[in-house]
Amino acid sequence: MPEVVLSAQNLVKHYPIRRGVLRRTVGHVKAVDGVSFDLHKGETLGIVGESGCGKSTLGRLLMRLEEPTSGSVVFEGQDWSGASPKDTRRLRRDIQIVFQDPYTSLNPRMTVGDIVGEPFEIHADVVPKGGRRKRVQELLDLVGLNPEHINRYPHQFSGGQRQRIGIARGIALNPKVLVCDEPVSALDVSVQAQVVNLMEKLQDELGLAYVFIAHDLSVVRHISDRVGVMYLGRMAELGEEDEVYARPTHPYTQALLSAVPVPDPTLRGKRDQIVLVGDVPSPANPPSGCRFHTRCWKAQDVCSQQEPQLELRDDGHGAHLSACHFAEPRVIVETTDVSGLQPDTRFTTTEVGDVPDSGAGLGAAGGGEELGSSQADSTAERAEAMDPPARRPDDLSALTEDPQDRPR
Repeated sequence: MPEVVLSAQNLVKHYPIRRGVLRRTVGHVKAVDGVSFDLHKGETLGIVGESGCGKSTLGRLLMRLEEPTSGSVVFEGQDWSGASPKDTRRLRRDIQIVFQDPYTSLNPRMTVGDIVGEPFEIHADVVPKGGRRKRVQELLDLVGLNPEHINRYPHQFSGGQRQRIGIARGIALNPKVLVCDEPVSALDVSVQAQVVNLMEKLQDELGLAYVFIAHDLSVVRHISDRVGVMYLGRMAELGEEDEVYARPTHPYTQALLSAVPVPDPTLRGKRDQIVLVGDVPSPANPPSGCRFHTRCWKAQDVCSQQEPQLELRDDGHGAHLSACHFAEPRVIVETTDVSGLQPDTRFTTTEVGDVPDSGAGLGAAGGGEELGSSQADSTAERAEAMDPPARRPDDLSALTEDPQDRPR
């Protein structure tokens, strides 16, 4: 088992609700309410859940962008929650973040070189001042961008390229942990695949550990080693990727997986679809006991009276962590194991590469490459080769001549 590099221990974050002229506290929004997990060196921990369940707040707590109400964050054996400003600056070298929106997370007044090189201004001892420009160009090349674009501004790049700039800034200080707060949710599918493949490549080369926060279950399954499911500020289920997806034991996880579209048309009618009744309760007034019991089809009296603990529960092939009094595995979609079958010889030599940006040649407004760039030119050439223009007739008058005026 790899060593634990980051540990969240009973993290709690309550935001006060203030009203009246004197701004008195009348309640609290319980955004994160007792979350614990360990992140091992070199692994990817995916965090999923509905909007408002506390995923992003958890990521900000791990970075100490938000101070926890209680609980602690332990990095390599040191409690980061109570660290001094000097120790916090040192620890921030090893824990960086990639924000969700590539459009607002980059300063539009700064060039790409200034954005990616800004960490070197704060941590001046990492790279000598004379070698910073070269290091920034190396980072741009590492994430698949042209180093010659170092003097461009963010508005001159597409959405996928901007997210790559954010990743380059995140890895500039050679961190050990990278918190990714929905890094692909604002991108189209083809660019999502490019960014996810880039993150996997960087993880292999740099030995990074990811906390990958997202609501797209398919993306999380592709990149994660372990998956945690959050509901209303608490962890509902936590386990290996195949345990959570193939043998979910918590009713909420089962309902989430049943809502994922099935790409195989032959399996769509066989999916065990679960439709939840009711709305998500307010985090300012969560239900007593199990927070999911107001929408759960298994709910009994004990669910509203006693809070279930996140502990090992049987999943049919072993056990993984689940917070449910009546946890039991349930297969959402029947699948067939094809790992032992021989592939079709027609596809054994097919090479798959990164899909080019679909907006290439349209500039920043079209979400693609800037006009005149080598990427845009090569994409236009490929498009013309695959779909050549129709041959124009020699006599253009045939296109405009009225049939009644033709000689008979």
